[in-house]
Formats: sequence, structure tokens, C-alpha cells
Amino acid sequence: MAVRFFGKKNSLYSAETIIKLIAIEYGFSGEISRLDGENENYLIKKDTGERFVLKLADEQTTAGMIEIEHLAVEQLSNAGFPFCLPRVILTRTGSVQACLMIKDSKQIRGRLLEFVEGNSWCKTVPVKKEQLADFGKTIAQIDTALSFIVHPDAKRTHHWDLARADQHRSKIFLIDSPKRRKILEWVFHLYAAIVMPLLDSLPRSLIHGDINDDNVLVADGRIAGILDFGDCLENPTVCDLAIALAYHSLDEDNPLEAAATIISAYHRIRSLTMDEIMVIFPLMCVRLAVSVIISAQRKKIDPDRESWFVSEERAWKNLERFYLITPARAAIILAGKTPINPFEDRGACVADLLKNRKNCIAPSVSPSYDRPLKILRGKGQYLYDYHGRPFLDLYNNVCHVGHCHPRVVEAGQQQMACLNTNTRYLYDGLTDYAQRLCNTLPKELDTCFFVNSGSEANELALRIAKTCTRQKDILVVENAYHGNTSSMIDISPYKFMGKGGQGKPEPWVHVVPSADGYRGRFKGRKEDAGRFYGNQVGQILDSIPRPIAGFITESLLSCGGQVIPPRGYFETAFKHVRKHGGLCIMDEVQVGFGRVGSHFWAFELQNAIPDIVVMGKSIGNGHPMSVVVTRKEIAKEFANGMEFFATFGGNPVSCAIGMAVLDVIKEENLQEHAGKMGARMLKGLNNLKDKHDIIGDVRGIGLFIGIELVMDRTTLTPATRQASEMVNQLKEKGILLGTDGPFNNVIKIKPPMVITKEDVDMFIRIFDDTLSNMINTGL
Repeated sequence: MAVRFFGKKNSLYSAETIIKLIAIEYGFSGEISRLDGENENYLIKKDTGERFVLKLADEQTTAGMIEIEHLAVEQLSNAGFPFCLPRVILTRTGSVQACLMIKDSKQIRGRLLEFVEGNSWCKTVPVKKEQLADFGKTIAQIDTALSFIVHPDAKRTHHWDLARADQHRSKIFLIDSPKRRKILEWVFHLYAAIVMPLLDSLPRSLIHGDINDDNVLVADGRIAGILDFGDCLENPTVCDLAIALAYHSLDEDNPLEAAATIISAYHRIRSLTMDEIMVIFPLMCVRLAVSVIISAQRKKIDPDRESWFVSEERAWKNLERFYLITPARAAIILAGKTPINPFEDRGACVADLLKNRKNCIAPSVSPSYDRPLKILRGKGQYLYDYHGRPFLDLYNNVCHVGHCHPRVVEAGQQQMACLNTNTRYLYDGLTDYAQRLCNTLPKELDTCFFVNSGSEANELALRIAKTCTRQKDILVVENAYHGNTSSMIDISPYKFMGKGGQGKPEPWVHVVPSADGYRGRFKGRKEDAGRFYGNQVGQILDSIPRPIAGFITESLLSCGGQVIPPRGYFETAFKHVRKHGGLCIMDEVQVGFGRVGSHFWAFELQNAIPDIVVMGKSIGNGHPMSVVVTRKEIAKEFANGMEFFATFGGNPVSCAIGMAVLDVIKEENLQEHAGKMGARMLKGLNNLKDKHDIIGDVRGIGLFIGIELVMDRTTLTPATRQASEMVNQLKEKGILLGTDGPFNNVIKIKPPMVITKEDVDMFIRIFDDTLSNMINTGL
């Protein structure tokens, strides 16, 4: 028997061993040659000219996997489809698999398959529309027939598993080109934001798993055969179609139009759902991305094995094309020859909407970013725009447990369908929710007032302090912001000292310095900085010739630049405030409900209990509600005969939503998760600080983080323009952030608490690449 091998990789087995296996198990001999490809396959040619393929099994190939492959081929063969398949030739004893014991008690296993005639698809280009349509029909027939096979071992995975493509995301670094890395980041971002949320709800079945352009044979413009069922597994059924589209559009001048022809024919046999249409484009992209990443890995193993890299550059060509196409445009093209109409109800385009805003919306209500976004929907940690582009939201702390969390949405819908009234009537939701909130706080804080926004809540807190102390003077923190009402602007230096502000408006407002560990007066002191900053509060109080109403402060300063006050600050400051007759008000609107990870409330980071706590934003996960919680004796003192009533405050719908938010935080363990994700992000950002001098400071706790950019680490000259440029560039790459602080040079991070480690790692990689590119180009 003659033996011939292709490629430079040696066979796992000797020619003599393979000859012996064929002779013993099948009783014939002939010419054997190693076939190209990643698997150990051989062409066997008998003296009569009859040909077969010997497919050897590696150690990872289980009996169940072989059984699934055999069942799939037999199911399709018995269906009577007009294409050929590599059916198994049984051994002399009637077995599917041939086995031979060799030295060291090892076993060689393999199957002899029928040889299927035809030319591989990639050798038949250019392809006519009739061939594309025939191919679409063929894939649908395969998927329909395979859907009847149920096998426990089909619930497996492998490195080509499209439903687990995210396993390759961390390997993007293997690609040397920054431009190509950017494309892969975009692809995996689409996959994570568009595909992964739908994976569990898509129709599932056994699929071929690798209908690439080498595994499809063509004769006379028709599909003649389908090869290699070795990657069969249970998956969302549409993954089979997406894999086929990814490869069979590689050589097309207009790949999406060609794919649309295939989809149209497929849809006539097996109807696609809207969700399946929506995921096809990102699935096509991610299959190509996985292909080029695996190629990069293989180059480190055997760079001369050409068969491993036959589609690499073709894949890059299409990835570069696809990068320029929005998901909405792609979905519209792909569905264009079916009755399905994705993105048909998008409303006005961005340009028209901006014109409409100018006509009827006040100019002081301004959109974000140099190129504003029209957002259509949100889910989890993602927002999706007019063009179908997903954005990782690292900015909006309002949707605390994720945009449109189904549990929260359902709670609001159910209660709204039953009852919505006001607190002049009795209903269990109000008291149940109030008790639940109080249980999260120190026992002294036991009495609630319900209102509708953080501004309203801070307004009420101020009113309580003034009423109970019969004083007016209020201490506020430099650069602080507490709301948009007139009295809140009066006590918000962030506004009255900012653009359009006219300075401190009232003599009863007293501004204390920010306890800023990076720019503050005592930044050099480590252990006792909190005490020194706290004593500054005392010095200002000593200059006021009368008792005060109170001191209002955020537990962590958000608009002030994501400032984390040093330990001991509040304990010291509160002692001074109470000595001067004032109440201590903690504004937790931005930072409460487990965001800091280690504690449920940010003020708990320090050994200080306030007299009043203000909650808002995240309390309703996007629903407008807020709460003021205080001590019972303060609430009694406030009840001076003047009734307090807020029409919508504490209504049954708001209480149901608030309760659902608390449930989700607990059941999904989001407080602990925030701590872990925050630690991961801070570690990554501090590594970047060591690399990029423009990062002056990284500070934060849990998922409340600030990155301060400076031109010089000694002078601390703010890099305001660069911070703005970074935020806008990152938006174009699918990440939403904002800037703040007195110089607008602090990039603030306060995302929904459901972000994943993959989200964190992606952000770090893209932030690094974007910052490097910005510095290299001199921006």
C-alpha cells in the first residue's frame, strides 16, 4: 500500500498502523494519502478506483460524539434530500467505529466514510443567485431534519461553539494591529449586547456547526454534498445559518446581499423569527472573529501549515467591510427578501430629531456628546441607538439593576393595572416598603417621607432641618450638586459657581472645602487627612455667629469629581455640626443601594450616622421616586401642624417598583458583585496609570470610580480637552461615559450594577488603546 502525506505536520500514527487498521476492520487495501485540514483524515483509494475517507478520532472524541455525528448523517440520508453525505461504512463486525490496539495499550479509533463527489464551494466562485438560493434551502432542510434528534451528549461545547464565542474575547490581544483589534472589540461588543441577551430564548436544536465553504460541495450549480459533521452540537438553530453565511459570503462583492438571497430561501423552508433575524449579523461577524483569533493562536504553533490559514485574510476583508455597517442597516439588508421588517418603527432620524428639539425644547436642556445619540431601547448594561448600535453604559447610575430589568418592569405593570392612588389612603405597599428600607439603615433612622426626585427629597431635607432647628444657615461642600430647584441651586456650588452661575447667592449658605485627597489642602496627609478636613468644617462653623440648620453633603462627591472623602472626615465634621446645633444630612442619591460594594449605603464607609438620609435615582431603577429617612423624634418635631403631602410620593406603583429593586439587589447579589467588578476595574485602571502619564489619579470604591486626566502630574494642570475627547471617542467605540469635576477633567464611571468582568476588561483594553492613539496623534 502506498502512503502519501500532505503538509508538514506529522501523522499521529504510522502508515503501517493505518494500513493494518483498514485491513483488519474492512478487509481491503489500497492507496492512502493524508488529506489537508485540521483533522486527521485520509483518502483511501482501492485498486478498483473506489474511494473512501478514513476519519480518525482523537482522545477528546467520545463515543457519544461519534454517535451524534452518525445519527445526524443517517437522519439526513433517510430524509431523501438531493445531496450526498459521508455515510459510515460499517466494519466487518457491523460496528460504526473501527478500533485497533497498538503499543503501550493505546487504541487507534476511526470511521470509514463514503467519499462524496463534488467541488468545494470556494472553488466555484463567482456564484450565481440560483446556487445561493439552493444553498439556503439546503441549510433549512438540514436544520429541520436535525431538530428531531435529541441526544444527551449534544449538550456539549467546543472552541468553535458559536453560542460560546465569548470564550475568545480575552484573546484579542493576540492580534498585533491596533486597527484590527478595534474591529474585534466591536464584534465581540455586538455579540455580547445583541446576541447573548437572546441566546436562551432562541429556538434550539442539533446543528451541523461548521457549514463552511470547504464542507459544502457543488456540482452543476447545485448543492451536491455536505461534509464533516464533527462539530455537531445543540445550539440556537440560527447559528447554523449564521456560520454558513459568514463563510459563503467571503468571496462575494456584496456579501450582505448574497446572504440575503440565502436567508430568503432558508426562510421559505424554516421560518425565522424577528429575534433570529436580529442576531444573524453579529453572529456572522463573531464567527469570522473567532476564526482570525484561532488563526493567530495557530501561528504560534505551526506558522507554515497553510491549511490552517486559508480563510484568514478573506475573513479580515469582510470584517473590515462589516465594521462600517450599522447593525440596523445590516438587519434591514439581510431581511430584505423576507416579510420580516426589522427597525421599521424607529421614528425620526437624529438630524430631524435635533431640529424638532430646537423647535419645542428649551435650549438649556442639552443632549450629550458632540454627536448626540437617539436611544431606542435599553437592556441590562446596554443602550441601543437608532442605528441598532449597542452602547455599554458606564455612566447612568439611575438604572441601578440594569435597564428595563424584567422583574422591576413587571412589578410596575402589575401594580398599575391594579391600583395607583396616594398616601391619603391606606395600602400595604407603603408601610411594607418603608419598613424594608428602614431595615437597610442604622436603627436610629426609622421614619420615611416619600417624594418623586432627588431634588424634591433634598428640598424636603432642607426644610426639615430648618423647621426643626428654627435656623437657616446651611453648610455645603465645594463643587457639590443637590438638585435643580431654586433652593437646591442656591446650595449647589457646582451650579452657582459654574457656567451661568453668579456666585454664592445667599449669606446663609456657607461653603466648606472638598475633602479631596488628590487636589485638596491636606492631600499629602494619609492617616489623619479626614480629621484635618473635618476640622476645616469646624473652623468655618466657628466664624458663624449663630447656630446653624445643618450640613448637607454627598457621601461621595459625584459632580465634584468622584471624590472619596478620607476616613474620619464625616465623624469629625458631624461632631462640629452638632456642636453648633445643626442636623447632618447625607445625600445618597448618586451612591446608595449597594453601589460601593462593601456597604449598602456609602455613608457606612465611615463611622458616622447622619440625622437625615436622602435617596433617589437608583431607588426606582428609572422610575421617578425618592425618599427622605430620618429619626422619629425629628419627624415629630417637623409635624408642627402643617401637613406634608406629595401627590405622587409613595404611590402604590412606586412602592411596588422600589420593592422589586430591593429584591433584585438581594437575589442577584448585586452589592457583592459591585465590589468585585469595582476592584477589577480599579486594578486595570491603576495599571494604565503606570503606563500613561496623563492619568493623574484613579479613585473610587465599588462601582463609583473617577479617572482624573492631567497635563502634568506635578502641577496637576487639568487635561479638560483630552477628557472630553476621550469620552467622545469612547462613545464612537460603543462605551458611554461622562466628565465632571470643577475642571471637567474627571471621567466618571457609575454603571448599572449588572456589568460583567468581560465588560470591565473590554473597557480597560479600549481605554488603553484609545488613550495611546490620542497621545500618539498629539490630540
